[in-house]
Amino acid sequence: MKIYISADMEGICGVVNNEHTDRNGREHDRARNWMTEEVNAAIQGALDAGADEVIVNDSHGTMRNIILESLHPAAKLITGSPKRYSMVEGLDDTFDAAVFIGYHARAGSSGVLCHTYTGTIEYVKINEIEVGETGLNAGVAGYYGVPLVCVSGDDVLCEEAANLIPGIYTAEVKKALSRYAALCISLKSAHDLIMTSVKEALSHKNDVKPLVFNKPVLLEVRFTNPGYVDAASIVPGVKRMDPKTLTFMCDDYLKAFDAFRSMVNIEL
Repeated sequence: MKIYISADMEGICGVVNNEHTDRNGREHDRARNWMTEEVNAAIQGALDAGADEVIVNDSHGTMRNIILESLHPAAKLITGSPKRYSMVEGLDDTFDAAVFIGYHARAGSSGVLCHTYTGTIEYVKINEIEVGETGLNAGVAGYYGVPLVCVSGDDVLCEEAANLIPGIYTAEVKKALSRYAALCISLKSAHDLIMTSVKEALSHKNDVKPLVFNKPVLLEVRFTNPGYVDAASIVPGVKRMDPKTLTFMCDDYLKAFDAFRSMVNIEL
């Protein structure tokens, strides 16, 4: 059994501030340790469920956060950026299931450090369904027939994932009190919860269906500032709906994902 793990940082237990998540933040190295430990717990859960290959993709910021010398020896790590498919780089139809660790809620929600890929996004919709990074990335997994079976993060993220993917397993490691505050469980409790949740999810992976968006795929991206739309309007195939909103329609989800990534990566 081959398992894919995408690991972000904002949803890691204890992470509540930009000083944890920013590369030069005073608390960043502590958060890197917490992130690595949660990933290791997920890896162990996968191994306990019978996995014989685990690939981890570092999916936060510079994508150089997971501490390689502390990584579980049974796993391999995708690290660094830029990467063509960013948070789901390397994911294809050879995997049996996907797990997202340390994920956060979508932009505009009440989750800890919530956003969708960048701080320039007000919301993203696929086929008129509002999604965050969980939905966008699970759509890539679904394109390849791979189910997203388990996520970890705060309570808002867990609810978001459960509403999007019936039967998904969730590991709630903290409760959002505000965008920059949370009620966190202990680190050991978080590790135990992730390990058991991943093991249980993979043991019942056939009960969770891949997230597949119907064709044609309609992508709608609303930015926080019309200036970002001015810049992103150069992406081929996009249509400007109003000063802050772009749409893109196609028959291939990966093309829609590419269009989204192009929109958010264009600098003013």
